[in-house]
Amino acid sequence: MNVQFKKGVLELCVLSLIARKDRYGYELVELISRNIEIAEGTIYPLLRRLTKEGLCTTYLAESMEGPPRKYYRLTPAGREVQQRLLREWEAFVQGVQNVLEGK
Repeated sequence: MNVQFKKGVLELCVLSLIARKDRYGYELVELISRNIEIAEGTIYPLLRRLTKEGLCTTYLAESMEGPPRKYYRLTPAGREVQQRLLREWEAFVQGVQNVLEGK
């Protein structure tokens, strides 16, 4: 898949997954990788930026499989941004579909 396409939708994918439930970084990589080829190192800088911008908060939780995991939770501002990006994505997809169909 085109790298620019991925960059444009990765933030929406991450925010949408965290909106459903709190997630840890590697879990996000696994979920997104099922549908979009991404490198593990792509997610962590994005998560740091989202946290710095106040769209996510973090907390540590014990794991039965090793050391504690850092979980990400959306803030109210994060939910607003996720909803805005989703609306923009849906309008974009519809516009592209209209062009492809010659409308």
